[in-house]
Amino acid sequence: MWTRRRLITSALAAAGAALWPHGGARANKPRKSLPGSVETPDVSKAPWTLNGGVKEFHLVAEPVEREFAPGFRLKCWGYNGQTPGPTIEAVQGDRVRILVTNKLPEHTTIHWHGLILPNGMDGVGGLNQPHIKPGETYAYEFTLKQHGTFMYHPHADEMVQMAMGMMGLFIVHPEVQHESQPDRDFALMLHEWSVHPGTYRADPSVMLDFNHFSFNGKVFPATSPLVVRTGQNVRIRLGNLSMNQHPIHLHGHTFKVVATDGGTIPTAGRWPQTTVPVPVGSTRDIEFVATEPGDWVLHCHKSHHTMNAMGHGLPNALGADLGAAETKIRKLLPDYMAMGEKGMAEMQEMAEHMQGPENTLPMMGGMGPFGPLEMGGMFTLLKVRDHLRDYSDPGWYEQPQGTRAYKL
Repeated sequence: MWTRRRLITSALAAAGAALWPHGGARANKPRKSLPGSVETPDVSKAPWTLNGGVKEFHLVAEPVEREFAPGFRLKCWGYNGQTPGPTIEAVQGDRVRILVTNKLPEHTTIHWHGLILPNGMDGVGGLNQPHIKPGETYAYEFTLKQHGTFMYHPHADEMVQMAMGMMGLFIVHPEVQHESQPDRDFALMLHEWSVHPGTYRADPSVMLDFNHFSFNGKVFPATSPLVVRTGQNVRIRLGNLSMNQHPIHLHGHTFKVVATDGGTIPTAGRWPQTTVPVPVGSTRDIEFVATEPGDWVLHCHKSHHTMNAMGHGLPNALGADLGAAETKIRKLLPDYMAMGEKGMAEMQEMAEHMQGPENTLPMMGGMGPFGPLEMGGMFTLLKVRDHLRDYSDPGWYEQPQGTRAYKL
């Protein structure tokens, strides 16, 4: 099947060379290897057509509505009906043409973050090109000189447009594979949002005080798990266009950082670790062998980033006796429940018994096989199994007898 696909791709590229004069010989020569598929959980792939030897994609910048978790929907901005936008996937050496149609209420552009390309294709509005006005379509066209994990986002009114969700991943596979390829290849876009309780839009004027943190436009417990078979080589690509660095931590395994958006890290420069800081405006590729069966956590290790609707500026009630105040307040608000005296785990009980503001998630809302998972936000699971029919969610892991912590 792979040989047949290579022949078909080569034949189409050769046929298109005479039809499209700007592709160049390099753009139309057969690729020496075909990429494995990158999976972007909860995000679609950008389709493309071969037009005169050029891979042609189409992005539509537009208002979108995104369900981050059941009971929590936001009016965002994005591409092709989603945020993050669809993942663009191509091969080093490809000539690509990306048509960008603007259906936003204001002008926009797209910058191809980390890619080396002609100056006029770099997408900074007012510097490299005129702004794309509402209703207009612009074409970006260039040859992919590098391989790796890159991103795209506007360089026009960035404060609003990026805060509203306008970003996406751009994966370029190497033309010639010099290293063994992963069995499972995932990509995650990290982002953060400021959503005031009871509202339906992120606040783009907030600079650092965010209260929702997402993987690929989802917050836990709605994030899709990464499902792999025991013994498989796994790559996870992490992209960050938010306002904070995110230290991403994996339980149960060690990994090595094998690439950044600047290129592949030489083997001698890699070392084992369990947490990788992903700086703002950067990508990091990590790789490991999934040796340990189980349900393993992958999350940002900033504790507030694994909470939903995290409230900031709350009074510190830890250690305070709130009983008398709670009794008095309940005379006016019968459903009132004081929180924070013994810690914030009471939030889970509040979520189960009290209705919060409309379109507002509880800070902790996930349920595991043994009770509440007191997490939310930038949190998901790596599910490693010895035997899998497919890569759908296999459910909760059943620990072998004698391998679970127990009460004395």
